[in-house]
Amino acid sequence: MIQIIGVALVATFLALILKEQKPNFAFLLVVFTGCMIFLFLVDKIYLIVSMVEKLAADAKINIVYVETILKIIGIAYIAEFAAQITKDAGQGAIASKIELGGKVLILAMAVPILTVLIETIIKLVPG
Repeated sequence: MIQIIGVALVATFLALILKEQKPNFAFLLVVFTGCMIFLFLVDKIYLIVSMVEKLAADAKINIVYVETILKIIGIAYIAEFAAQITKDAGQGAIASKIELGGKVLILAMAVPILTVLIETIIKLVPG
């Protein structure tokens, strides 16, 4: 975490200095820094995904559902990352559309899981 904070603070100071002289370079620096921070986290993300898949296998949960949930989480993070970059570029309207698109994709991917959940609840209710 200290590495991430260090890189972020250095980039922030450089971006503030560059913003006065070359705003385009400042924006590129911010995007590059965001990508670098993401690359720092890729190994940790892989470990988390592996652990969740192992827990699901141990609990005998259908792996399709776990993969779908992980994809939903991935869509949420990617949409947030893209929206933040777009906001940094001063394009709030486009950022809102990215967020909307992410939400629609998440809902579309969640429908099969919600269907199974509702069917399971209906089977459990005595009737």
